[in-house]
Amino acid sequence: MSPAPLPVLDPAFFEPAQTARAWPFEEAKKLVARLEKTGKSEVLFETGYGPSGLPHIGTFGEVARTTMVRTAFRLLTRDQIPTRLLAFSDDMDGFRKVPGNVPNQEMMATFLGKPLTRVPDPFSNEYPSFGAANNARLRAFLDGFGFSYEFASSTDYYTNGTFDEALLRMLAVYDDVMNIMLPSLGPDRRATYSPFLPISRVNGNVLQVPMVEINAKAGTIVYIDPADDQKYETNVTGGAVKCQWKPDWALRWFALGVDYEMAGKDLIDSVKLANRIVTALGGKPPEGFNYELFLDESGQKISKSKGNGLTIDEWLAYASPQSLGQYMFGKPRAAKRLHFDVIPKAVDDYYTFVAKYQQQSVSERLENPVFHVHFGNPPAAESPLTFALLLNLVSTANAEDASVLWGFISRYVKGATPKTHPELDRLAGYAVRYFNDKVKPGKIYRVPTDKERAALSDLSTALVAKSGSIDADDLQNLVFEIGKKHEFEPLRDWFKAIYQVLLGQDQGPRFGSFIALYGVDETRKLIETALAGDLVKAA
Repeated sequence: MSPAPLPVLDPAFFEPAQTARAWPFEEAKKLVARLEKTGKSEVLFETGYGPSGLPHIGTFGEVARTTMVRTAFRLLTRDQIPTRLLAFSDDMDGFRKVPGNVPNQEMMATFLGKPLTRVPDPFSNEYPSFGAANNARLRAFLDGFGFSYEFASSTDYYTNGTFDEALLRMLAVYDDVMNIMLPSLGPDRRATYSPFLPISRVNGNVLQVPMVEINAKAGTIVYIDPADDQKYETNVTGGAVKCQWKPDWALRWFALGVDYEMAGKDLIDSVKLANRIVTALGGKPPEGFNYELFLDESGQKISKSKGNGLTIDEWLAYASPQSLGQYMFGKPRAAKRLHFDVIPKAVDDYYTFVAKYQQQSVSERLENPVFHVHFGNPPAAESPLTFALLLNLVSTANAEDASVLWGFISRYVKGATPKTHPELDRLAGYAVRYFNDKVKPGKIYRVPTDKERAALSDLSTALVAKSGSIDADDLQNLVFEIGKKHEFEPLRDWFKAIYQVLLGQDQGPRFGSFIALYGVDETRKLIETALAGDLVKAA
């Protein structure tokens, strides 16, 4: 399958790119310096994927961030040096553990030890293997986002001869590789370790066994298969073996000439070992950097097998791919929570930067996250309403679909319809789904205190004179005045009371904007309902 075409870059960015400071440019500068030393005529970027569980956002993050660096490199070199991005799946890896979030658990357990491409598809038998099914899920998302990449399968590369020359080289420097790896292992692991993992002729398992003999001239290894306790000699080429993952990583770098690959902070030591191995093979380690890990709601590292954190499909059920790209761009060296509650802010941050982009100079645009999210070609896809505001509108309007919201939106944004504002319509649909699935179950309304009751009653009375107004600033000033009149100190306690009593949450949107969108008369009715205790009763 041929890669998607790279986006066309505006030459106006070429010169300003030379002094750009955003992190993708800092990474790309390392590649420019690398090529000056190696003299290569193209750059190969690589990202790795282990299809032992359902694809998760961490994998997408690597592809997105690597593509950001690729775009920066193209700008720095005035798009004169060809680049490729290889999304590599380690689908020949042994199936070690049945993930808790896949069906047919008992059937899957009978295939433990087999290469992932020899484990049946547990979902629907649509694909020839579990590895293929997960590869397809990853590719479908990458394609949907518009990445320009080439997909590579470990199984294919081991069996079609792509890795043969590198495997023979690995065999030739076997002792060097062992000397690099053994000090990093515990005593038990050392006793059975080999960089080569034979594929059993007896049961097809990926074997973790020591080598009995090494014959570099013949290109073979000898091992004892625990399935029948017999000695076997096999070639290291043609798919008869695969490599342990750290030597395998180095093997790929060496065989393919990889120039850039990033990895998580938890793999720093592994990167160092792989760098030493590729040097022993006679190659040059790629450039790259270590990003911080994604954490779930309790601060634990997300894991494909545990199924904690968010999946790609879950994010896309509630927000756009662009908002996910926005989340990936920011502070890649800082640990980030990857839970549902980060979505609204990521969405609103995205539209904030889109709006700023239209007003910025060429140099300023290179520092704007949306430039990198869209790989140099951001759209003018502004939203006149925030995701947070729409969520609260869904709540108070009891909206079950976006069409209900449009009665309010069209009054606030004159002449707006789903057809004239498709981006806003898409955002409204996301808001309805997110609210009903993720916000509504956790809403807790409370009755106001006497002081809050008096202030809310005054606010309702003051709003009479504002009937029909959509001036969000004027309405916000009115809310401030009421809070000051009733001596809320600090004033944020007044807004917290509004959110808790009227919206059933601890924080919310700029309330003047909410009144303008929801309607002055509708807001007065909401206050009346809350003061009567009906919101608490309904909840």
